[in-house]
Order: sequence, then structure tokens, then C-alpha cells
Amino acid sequence: MADWAIWVVVAGALLVGELLTLDLTLVMFSLAALVGAAVAVLGVDVAWQIVGFVVAAGGFGLGLRPVARRHLQRGPELRTGTEALLGEQALVVEQVSGDGGRVKIKGEVWSARSYPTTTVLEVGSQAHVLRIDGATAIVHRFEI
Repeated sequence: MADWAIWVVVAGALLVGELLTLDLTLVMFSLAALVGAAVAVLGVDVAWQIVGFVVAAGGFGLGLRPVARRHLQRGPELRTGTEALLGEQALVVEQVSGDGGRVKIKGEVWSARSYPTTTVLEVGSQAHVLRIDGATAIVHRFEI
């Protein structure tokens, strides 16, 4: 079998291995094997084919793999709407109890209820948003 064909078979086997691991390591070796196949097509000796493979594997592993991994990894989860208010600090602008009250969260005034419902938060005190229930913020006393 021709040298280039052996390199292509090796590249294919490495790609199959990559599909099983999904680590972006074997795909770099597979690309390097294709470089070895290209060198073999040029009619160069086997020793130079191996040198081409090793240099390409190092280049792909150190240069391309980190970039590919960075693009494949997700960024931080984006919270929007009322979900973005969870855990935020709130300033009590009207006494808050289990029956109701008002707080300011991120510059907006919200109706609020305290948790636990027996807690009363006085005007000017700080609270944390536990959840948003419809248009009402459920808050609890802010403790440092």
C-alpha cells in the first residue's frame, strides 16, 4: 500500500477515536496525519513524512486546539427578565411584611413580601431577592 494511503487510513482511525472522546486531541493528530499524507504524495522519504507529522501535530496541538476549545466552550449563562433579579440587593422604601410592602431593586420599585412572612423589614433596610412571584418580589433580611 502507498505511504499516503496509510496516512489517510491513520487519519480516519484517529477521527473515529475523536468522535468517541470529543476532547479535540485526536482530531489534531488526524490533521497531522493528513499533513504526513501530503508529504508522502510529494514522494518524500518516510523519515521526512514522520517529521512532518510530528511538527504538524505539535503545531496543531499548541496553536489550534486552545483556540478551538475556547470557541466550543460556552460563556457565562445570561440571565434576563425577572431571573436576573434573583439574589440582588433591595432597598426597602415602604415597610415590608408578609402582607406586602415596596422595595427598590436596580432602580425600579417593586411590590414585595417578606420571607419568612413573620419578618418585618423597616424603611431604609436592605434585603435580598429570593424569587419573583408574578410582579411581587419575595425578599428576606439582608445579613452580612
